Amino acid sequence: MPDAIARAPRRLAFSDVDETLLSGKSLFDFLDFYFAGRHGADGARHAARTRRRIAGLVAAGSSREVGNRVYYEAWTGERLDVVTAWGAEWFARRSTVPGFYVPATRAALREHRNAGDGIVLVSGSFPAVVDPVAVGVGADHVLCTRPAVRDGVLTGGIAGEPCIGEGKRRAVRRLVERYPDISLSDCYGYGDHRSDLPMLTEVGHPVVVGDDPELAAGLPGARVLPAAGPV
Repeated sequence: MPDAIARAPRRLAFSDVDETLLSGKSLFDFLDFYFAGRHGADGARHAARTRRRIAGLVAAGSSREVGNRVYYEAWTGERLDVVTAWGAEWFARRSTVPGFYVPATRAALREHRNAGDGIVLVSGSFPAVVDPVAVGVGADHVLCTRPAVRDGVLTGGIAGEPCIGEGKRRAVRRLVERYPDISLSDCYGYGDHRSDLPMLTEVGHPVVVGDDPELAAGLPGARVLPAAGPV
C-alpha cells in the first residue's frame, strides 16, 4: 500500500478519486460488485437498499459526510481481508475497461510523476478500493476514509472522520507537515465537486475537473479539465 515517497519531491499533487480521476463512483460500483458477487441476490438487494437510503439523505439536504457514514454501516460484519481481496479483483476487472479513468486527470498525474512530484489520492472511499487505484497510477500516499475494524471484521463505523469536505483539508495539512521543505502554495489539487473545495483552497494550484458551478465559483481563475473525452 502506498505510504511514503522514497525520493524527495519538490511538491505534491493531491487528487480526489471518484469522478475526478475515475470516471464513475467507485464507492457504489464496488458496493454492487462485492455484495452481489459474494452474497448473491440478498447481497444485491442490500446494496440497492443502501444506495436508496443514501440518495434519500442527499435529496433531503444531508451532507456527503453523513452519506459516507451510512455507506460504511452497510459493511458491518464483513471480513476486512475478504473485502480487500475483492477490492483487488474489482480493480483488476474495471481498470481494463475503456473509460475507467478520466483521461485529462490521468494524464496530468502522469506528468506530475514524470516531473518528480509526489502523487496523493484523497478520497471518501476506503483502502480496499483506493489502494489498488493508487498502485495503478503510481501514487505515493493515500488519504481516505478508514472503516473501523475489530478482530478483522468491519464494525460499520469509521476510524476517525470521513475524508470528505473539511476532513480532506485536515488530512492534506497533516501530510504536508511530514514534508517541511514543501509549501502548499507550490502544490496542485484536483477535484470535481464542491466538497473538494476545502482541499483545493489549501493548494496554490487548484484544478477543477468537470463543470460543478459551485466548485468553479469558489475557485475563480482556476484551471479547468474536462471530466470526459480525449485529453
